[in-house]
This record gives sequence, C-alpha cells and structure tokens, in this order.
Amino acid sequence: MRSQPADPGREGEETSGSADPTARVRRAAMARGLSVELRARPAASSLAEAAHLLGLTPADIVKTLVVKRSDDTYLFALIPGDRAISWPKLRAVVGVNRLRLPEAERAFEATGYERGTIVPIGSLHDWPVYADERIAGRRVAMGAGAHGYSLFVDADELIAAYGAVVADLSQPLPD
Repeated sequence: MRSQPADPGREGEETSGSADPTARVRRAAMARGLSVELRARPAASSLAEAAHLLGLTPADIVKTLVVKRSDDTYLFALIPGDRAISWPKLRAVVGVNRLRLPEAERAFEATGYERGTIVPIGSLHDWPVYADERIAGRRVAMGAGAHGYSLFVDADELIAAYGAVVADLSQPLPD
C-alpha cells in the first residue's frame, strides 16, 4: 500500500526553517478538525525528563514510531512512553512477517520530521496509524514536529481523525 500526500495545499511547503516551526502541524490539525495545544518546552535528554518538565508521567507521553515495512512503505505506531513496542504484536496486527525502524534519514524522508519530533499530524505522507490501546481515553503529549515543543491532543480524537487501528501493541519496558 502506497501512501498519498497527507494534506492538501502542502506542495512546495518547507519542512524546516520557517518562522513558526510548528506551523505545518497546526495547519494539518486544523484541516482534520483536531484540537491541539502546542507548548514550548526546554530541551530534554530523555522521555522521563520531558515528562517531568511538562508535569506529566511517562505514560502521558506518546512515542510516535515510524516503522518500515519490507515493501518500503511505512506506518506510524503510537506507544505510551512508559512502555516499549512489542514487535510480535505489531506484526500480528499489521499482518506481516517483517517490520523495522528505519534509519534516521529514511524516517525524515518518510515524514518530514526529525526523530524526537515525529507525529502523524502534518507528515509528508498519510501513512497508516496503529495506536496502542492504552492511549485511548486520555489526553496525551507527543512530538510536535519541531524540537523544543510538545503537542497535546485528545487521543480518541487523534485516533478518529486518522482512522487508526487500536490494539495491544506494547510491552513493559525492560529493566
């Protein structure tokens, strides 16, 4: 399955260096009817530190992972910050034998976002979204498309806006 360009009116749009680095996310959220809050925050060296800076628990932060399929297409996996992706579970839900994290430059080419900032909202391509069931029913923080920002959104609204598949995709973090 090949993706389509994500949002209309985005051709020729710059992916970085604009005066408002979150403008693409804001426009894409508005186009999908999503209510989001973007908040500047100091740089963090870990997810736990980012949670502390935002007054949240790690479970309140959702990691957006770009996952590469063997046919060179991608998908987004939304995983709670206090858990790890379960590759066997994700492969079973997607119905494939092979999935992997792409190199940083491939993730950027697939989304237009650098690692640590990736979010489905405003991605260069409308890749399928798979959400861990533990994020449902919560207001979550996630990447905002630019370093130094966090995006807050109602997870159920995000899931609905992207037609995300919701399933058990995670496992406890290793000790």
